[in-house]
Amino acid sequence: MQLMELCYSVTMAARIAYSSYIFSLVRPARYQRMAGYSRSAALLGVFTSSVLGQLLVSAAGVPFSTLNYASLGLLCCSLLLALFLRRPRRSLFFNRDAAARRGAAASELAGMNPAAARGAWRDWTLARMLRELGATAHSPQLRLWSLWWVFNSAAYYLIVYYVHILWNVVHPTADSASVYNGGADAASTLLGAITSFSAGFVKIRWALWAKLVIAGVTAAQAALVFLMYSTSNIWLCYLAFVLFRGAYQFLVPIATFQIASSLSKELCALVFGVNTFLATVLKTIITLIVSDKRGLGLPVHSQFFIYFVYFLVLFGVYLLGALVVVLRHFRDGRRAPQPPALSPTEEKAMQPLATQEQSLQPEAKA
Repeated sequence: MQLMELCYSVTMAARIAYSSYIFSLVRPARYQRMAGYSRSAALLGVFTSSVLGQLLVSAAGVPFSTLNYASLGLLCCSLLLALFLRRPRRSLFFNRDAAARRGAAASELAGMNPAAARGAWRDWTLARMLRELGATAHSPQLRLWSLWWVFNSAAYYLIVYYVHILWNVVHPTADSASVYNGGADAASTLLGAITSFSAGFVKIRWALWAKLVIAGVTAAQAALVFLMYSTSNIWLCYLAFVLFRGAYQFLVPIATFQIASSLSKELCALVFGVNTFLATVLKTIITLIVSDKRGLGLPVHSQFFIYFVYFLVLFGVYLLGALVVVLRHFRDGRRAPQPPALSPTEEKAMQPLATQEQSLQPEAKA
């Protein structure tokens, strides 16, 4: 089990690196759609494996060991595909000499510190990346979506981890044929893939409406968590979980492309890793306080009430921030200077100039 957890940790770290790598393959204008494609592809893979595994075990009687061999075979295929992935041609932080030999632009190499000691290249690289990150940390969108990533992801994974215990309390039964936890997981993953894919096509002014969108999704999450906490109907509990997971997955690709758009491509993996690490730390702290015997040791129903209050507080904070941004936008719009009104004499004087400009437009297009 310890070896499995070690391999799983390395896999998760590689996924964070992949989240940064894919941004090096496309133009910034396509970040949003690409983030939606990437997230929906991963969720569709989870959905396919869940459904296929359930069918093989329930309908065909395939033993679990055979599923492990099938998983190993698919992993070998993915390893072969990874060998043919397009490789980045340059990096602003690593392999400077190799980048110069491969023809990196002079403007990219000019920002590097040529006086850095070769023996301390690791320290210099980390310091360089942290300085670059500090220089871009003033971006409001970067701060907003990074904070959303940390606080929402921590609660999201707590819900995902403990919902099976809640289901067992809501619907206690020894008959495994009447338990549809796997189906709920598959349905929630499929809905998450659909919402992630659709997020790549949402076109709004994120600088203005981002906090309001986050507030709306967070309010829906709070309501769904409260439904899971209060209901005694297992099907309503399943439905609430499916919708809760779909709502979270809708915002993940949006947060991904918003963060990537605020950074240079070389810093994406660092920021994604820091956000994931901070979310894990926050999740661990909440677990120690709420669930662990060394803390409050609350039963699962009480835990979900705490998570409901958590999402409710997040909703209040985001709604307040959204109202401030919207009111400031309309206030600045009213204060914008209006062009001075022209007198009738000046309007008549401007008409010949407008006619002349219209007659020159075909020539300019030609």
